[in-house]
Amino acid sequence: MSQLQQRFQSFEEYLSYDDGTDSLYELFNGELIEVPPESGLNVEIANFLFTVLLPIVGYRCLRGHGLELEVRGEPRNRYPDLTVIRAEHIEQLKQRNTIRLSMDPPVLAIEVVSSGEVQRNRDYVAKRMQYRDLGVREYWIVDPQAETILVLELTNGLYTEVETFSGKSVIHSPQLGALNLTAAEVFAAAHSGV
Repeated sequence: MSQLQQRFQSFEEYLSYDDGTDSLYELFNGELIEVPPESGLNVEIANFLFTVLLPIVGYRCLRGHGLELEVRGEPRNRYPDLTVIRAEHIEQLKQRNTIRLSMDPPVLAIEVVSSGEVQRNRDYVAKRMQYRDLGVREYWIVDPQAETILVLELTNGLYTEVETFSGKSVIHSPQLGALNLTAAEVFAAAHSGV
């Protein structure tokens, strides 16, 4: 990740910044840190889940990695690999693909864990706390290394573990219901390219 020298005093100031590129940045202690590209494996998994969720929620309520969430703590923003948004977000996101703290939170955030201890900690601990504090009703941690999908549901302000899906167990989403999909199918699709 590269760090730019630009400093921002507020999130609003950051939102008005445009460097003329399509680069994604996290705002950390007032400084921009460029978000590195996802691995091909992570993109394949997110794309596969996109195709599974598309007929359930529709294309207008499903956003890929470019959706930005304003969060509390550092960094001040996150880019989930896949997000199910609310119908009211569609109009709110027309100018900028950013869900602000002042808006209702998304229905579901999905993160595909990258290899490495720092990345695992980011998805399992840091993002879990930030998405909980934001009020994201459901959070999936898709772990290609362990071949598991941990589904968390926000209950009384805390994430409770619905289940860790692996192998042939059918994935169930508290918000979307049973998906007629197993964890094994998610990871096989990414490995086979089907």
